[in-house]
Amino acid sequence: MRLVVARCQVDYAGRLTAHLPMATRVLMIKADGSVLVHSDGGSYKPLNWMSPPCTLREGVDDEGRREWTVTSPKTDDTLRITLEEVLHEAVHDLGVDPGLVKDGVEKHLQELLAEHPATLAEGLSLVRREFPTAIGPVDLMCRDAAGVSVAVEIKRRGEIDGVEQLTRYLQLLNRDPALTRRGPVQGIFAAQEIKPQARVLATDRGIACAVVDYDALRGLDDPTSRLF
Repeated sequence: MRLVVARCQVDYAGRLTAHLPMATRVLMIKADGSVLVHSDGGSYKPLNWMSPPCTLREGVDDEGRREWTVTSPKTDDTLRITLEEVLHEAVHDLGVDPGLVKDGVEKHLQELLAEHPATLAEGLSLVRREFPTAIGPVDLMCRDAAGVSVAVEIKRRGEIDGVEQLTRYLQLLNRDPALTRRGPVQGIFAAQEIKPQARVLATDRGIACAVVDYDALRGLDDPTSRLF
């Protein structure tokens, strides 16, 4: 990655035109060919940029100032950066990025709930994770204390789409005599947060809702430290 801190002016021409007057900014040229112009505000979003693939040509303008011309081979878009003063310039090889590892995603919730199914409902026990169906796997297939089959759909954030998904699974599972010997297959919609509309829809369809405390499942929640 090439990083340049400079007083610069930026002009973009393409589907629209945009102009950034002369000011101190950070210019980033990444190994993938992208070029980004950042200010000291605006969080992570650049003021202007060119997505890869693109070509950067360096030269000088009519006044003898350094000028970068960034063009895209796919479009007629052009980003022209005029550098009045370079305050810092460096090149760093960042190597291969291993990618973002998210904590608390649905897979982790599924693993933890598979180990502790009784946190969803008293007497619940695991039959199988990723229970196969013709329309996709059910996150957890369980049995309650009476031996009734219970399908569990797990989301990080519970919304209406998740309830619809579990509804389709239940319609299919309830056609299987092996699963309905002790009664119709029941459903539990589990999430760290369940939207009010999703809860209303689930309740209307006879689906139980369970809000999951991720830290408690991991053993990080200490009840003795609570005031209430």
